[in-house]
Amino acid sequence: MIKQRTFAAIDIGSNAVRLLVSTITEKEGMETNFRKTSLVRVPIRLGADVFLKQKVSEKNRTRVIDTMHAFSLLMQSHGVEKYKAYATSAMREAKNALEIAKTVKKNSGIDIEVIDGSHEAAIIAATDLHALIQNDCNYLYVDVGGGSTEYTMYSNGKTVASRSFKVGTVRMMEDLVEHKTWEEMMQWVKDVTKDYDDIDLIGSGGNINNIFKTSGKKVGKPLSLKYLKDYDEKLNSYTYEERITELDLKNDRADVIIPASKIYVNSMKWAKAHWIHVPQIGLADGIIKSLYNESRRKKVTS
Repeated sequence: MIKQRTFAAIDIGSNAVRLLVSTITEKEGMETNFRKTSLVRVPIRLGADVFLKQKVSEKNRTRVIDTMHAFSLLMQSHGVEKYKAYATSAMREAKNALEIAKTVKKNSGIDIEVIDGSHEAAIIAATDLHALIQNDCNYLYVDVGGGSTEYTMYSNGKTVASRSFKVGTVRMMEDLVEHKTWEEMMQWVKDVTKDYDDIDLIGSGGNINNIFKTSGKKVGKPLSLKYLKDYDEKLNSYTYEERITELDLKNDRADVIIPASKIYVNSMKWAKAHWIHVPQIGLADGIIKSLYNESRRKKVTS
């Protein structure tokens, strides 16, 4: 007997807002299948407001409220059973975040939960990340967002350390990352990885996903440090307009991909890693998995 359920995840990030609708198919004796039914991305750059002025501008406030209303209608159309809406770095620092969340709740019925960096990393880890991690290997997981970068060190299948830094693509573009913060991040990576040999990176985030897609690599195959360095040089050799026309990047990706590439390349250097795995997962995928796991636990205890 086949049972299908529909869950949704809303990721309110510093660079974009996303709605992911997934259909989960359960069949006895078979592995549960997660299929992305719909993915909508709206490039509302909240970080550009918040990191400079500590609040979401009136224009982007209206865009967020309208987008959440549209997402609510889309979830109704898809027959979504459960959803969660998480906001990350920009909304964490916005003085008007609570007011926006209250207005969204009133207008669309969507509850927005603002989460910290460690919670964000833990949710992403709830995806298929552990299926990638081999117990006899060492990995540094790196998630680069618009407002922050999350690190988690894994060894022998277990979490060794994790840390969130206020170093993100939008912050870097606005020149809001202090030198001492970058140095602190570099030192933390070096310290946490120095006792481990043969470390690979695991990268997540829209920018590394985009870089992986352009590489032509088969799913499951890692990218080398050399490839990433060469691609970083290529990106920097193009103007913003050329990155859109020649590299076929979206206008809101063509700028943030530069600082993102810098973070990934340097993270590999600091960890002395030669390879980076790109499972093409993100916060929205983690939300879906956590919703499903939560529903399974409730079913067992009921």
